[in-house]
Amino acid sequence: MKKLLVIIRREYLGRLRTKGFVISSLLGPIIMIGFAVVPGLLISMKTGGATKVAIVDLTGKMYEGVRESILRSRADEGLDGERGEQPSSVAATPGREAQLRRQASALLGSHYEVEQAATGGRSLEEIKSELNARVRKGELSVYLVLPEKILAEGRAEYYGRNLSDPVTTLQLRRSLNRAVFEQRLREANIDQVRVRELSKEIELETTKVSEGGLERDSGGGFGLAMFVGLFIYMAILMYGQVILSSVVEEKTTRVSEVLFSSVKPFHLMLGKLLGVSLVAITQYLIWAVAFAAFTLYGVGMLAASGMNVPLPRLPLSFAVYALVFFVVGFLMYATIYMLVAAMVTTEKEAGQMAMPVIFLSVISIYLAFPVIRSPNSSFAFWVSIAPFFSPITMLVRILTETPPFWQIALSLGVGLASIVFFVWVAARIYRVGMLMYGKSASLPEVVRWFRQT
Repeated sequence: MKKLLVIIRREYLGRLRTKGFVISSLLGPIIMIGFAVVPGLLISMKTGGATKVAIVDLTGKMYEGVRESILRSRADEGLDGERGEQPSSVAATPGREAQLRRQASALLGSHYEVEQAATGGRSLEEIKSELNARVRKGELSVYLVLPEKILAEGRAEYYGRNLSDPVTTLQLRRSLNRAVFEQRLREANIDQVRVRELSKEIELETTKVSEGGLERDSGGGFGLAMFVGLFIYMAILMYGQVILSSVVEEKTTRVSEVLFSSVKPFHLMLGKLLGVSLVAITQYLIWAVAFAAFTLYGVGMLAASGMNVPLPRLPLSFAVYALVFFVVGFLMYATIYMLVAAMVTTEKEAGQMAMPVIFLSVISIYLAFPVIRSPNSSFAFWVSIAPFFSPITMLVRILTETPPFWQIALSLGVGLASIVFFVWVAARIYRVGMLMYGKSASLPEVVRWFRQT
């Protein structure tokens, strides 16, 4: 027992003091939060100044309406056209109007400069030729051609040098649709304001009905469920590679031969497994504290700047479940990684042999999608009990619609039993595999080792 504790202490403190652990502990939360926030900021960023738009109005009556529609930035007519397409977490609360305006402004990004292309009795081809030349020179960003029958046929033409800008394309398309719609109302002598009031879509306030009563949904549950799954997957993948490298290094340098002379192979394997697992749990807790700080302070700062980041309300029990399932999942996969490392002789071979293990964890991410939609189905029950998938799928079930406690206990029990089984199998193969050099073990050889030990 004393030697086992020495091995655990060596593995834990040795890896805890490395630069890699310190850097990943500090940068990990920053990078993951950045992946969640930065793309939304970057896609709405316009770094090249104003978008210059020219309008070729062949109808003789649409230019002013289209220009006003493009320049108008209304919170209730953002990229989604109307408020009805805003996330369900948007509610009509005091001060919400100002926040919606800030969000719409951030989403719409840059401002526009709109001009009317002079026709001067020229043909459409001559006008296009001139505007094409201006686009190539950078004097224009895009130009729109409004045909004479645009109100009846609903067709227009869009020309631009960059057609990969989704924000500008979507904004101009919807601005044009709004202008055409209002012009049709105007010609039909229909009050536009009244139509807008009557066609205003409703806000859907969602409330969760659970055993504890009614709970107002703040949104973000789907994103958090997937984030938790990806977090567990990344931790398993990262520290699984640590175990692979560590075992293969001891094997190739023949350090294991020296270690086996003073400690039992089972104690060495278990000490390494528990030591690395403690390092993973330590980093897990550091990241959890960082995310909690972001939730308390960072989300408020983003909301003040105009970005709405909905966060679901989570009970304290979920944090406990998350830690427990993380430990169970990591120990199970880490044991398999250790078993794989004992069967190979180089890190390259280890990476190839570990691919099926990686695929198992990837499959659990994909299985989380149908589980989120139907957390109480038979499919969700079985995949949340299966030991390879339960660390992610059961957490997703707990987060979306908490199952009965006996199902959670059964999932943990199956996971713990699987860990004991894999440790038992790995212990029987570990000693022989660690003393083998020159070539990777085949499956019949592994079976023979298991029977002989």
